[in-house]
Amino acid sequence: MHHYLGLMSGTSVDGIDAVLVELSEPHGFRLLATHRHPIPPAVRIAIQELMQPGANELDREGELDVALGRLFAEAATAVLTASGHAHIRAIGSHGQTVRHRPHTVHPFTRQLGNPSVIAELTGITTVADFRMRDMAAGGEGAPLVPAFHDWLFRTPGVNRAIVNIGGIANVTWLPGNGQLPVIGFDSGPGNTLLDQWIARHTGDACDRDGAWGASGRVLDRLLDALLDEEYFRRPPPKSTGREQFHLDWLSRHLDGSEQPADVQATLAELTARSIALALRSLPAPVHDVYLCGGGAHNCDLVARLGRELEGAAVTTTATLGLDPDWVEAAAFAWLAHRTLAGKPGNLPSVTGATREVVLGGIYLA
Repeated sequence: MHHYLGLMSGTSVDGIDAVLVELSEPHGFRLLATHRHPIPPAVRIAIQELMQPGANELDREGELDVALGRLFAEAATAVLTASGHAHIRAIGSHGQTVRHRPHTVHPFTRQLGNPSVIAELTGITTVADFRMRDMAAGGEGAPLVPAFHDWLFRTPGVNRAIVNIGGIANVTWLPGNGQLPVIGFDSGPGNTLLDQWIARHTGDACDRDGAWGASGRVLDRLLDALLDEEYFRRPPPKSTGREQFHLDWLSRHLDGSEQPADVQATLAELTARSIALALRSLPAPVHDVYLCGGGAHNCDLVARLGRELEGAAVTTTATLGLDPDWVEAAAFAWLAHRTLAGKPGNLPSVTGATREVVLGGIYLA
């Protein structure tokens, strides 16, 4: 039985999630402590600017890599201080994705949050750079969390889906038949367009509870145009990010006459509809859907998804024993455990890799 730290900052750049977990084989898991660490506004803006298509500033990237490494180390220290635990085997840090290009001539992915800095400042061995080894093996490098979903949430005889609604939404199908492979892929935008649109028009970082989106009406013409995006028709394995779903992409479909609240309502419907399309594409009907990620708190979005999935029971991973806010960070604590044990952390059925591989680089304390 060992203690691990997991660190995660998602596409929304709304903070660093830090968790302390206790792990033991074959399926021992206990969440011991959690912490949400703020990202200073100046750093957040710099990250978002670097995420924009066409941004190519190596100096800014280098400084942000170190600055985020320090913030991740602060988050790790904060959760340790709050928990009172001192003996941690390793930190698993996903880092902050600023570019994900799985379909270029030479596919690559880039996460910031320098693991050397984390290991040095915390004095704890740090495992990071999880995506790159999967891509080296021919995979998309994402999503990686379905392997954790499989380990923690899969139950014989029950077909269930885990839906993470972060900046990008992804689905994991956990078949009740243990002989069938797990399926997982990014379904499309989760909160990213909703957050970017409300920030542009109101200055708010997010649409709290989905109140603004709920006040508007869905623009059917706009929704149809957005859903015509080729990505939604592409079969898995597939992954995406803000490189594809950003405000310039949205603007190409606007004529300028739309009311901002109506666009927000349409974006919420886009997220719900694209998740539902992804779930309907699975090999068997899913009657139990468990949400995690920040979108699980968007009441308007959850209601829209419930209407799209009429007949399915839609709840959160809290029902399965893990708070929806901490699933991804916990996954990277588990992936660090897998790496140090020399065990593979990817699922080729999800990422498209040619084989299972041990993920991540190890930065010794």
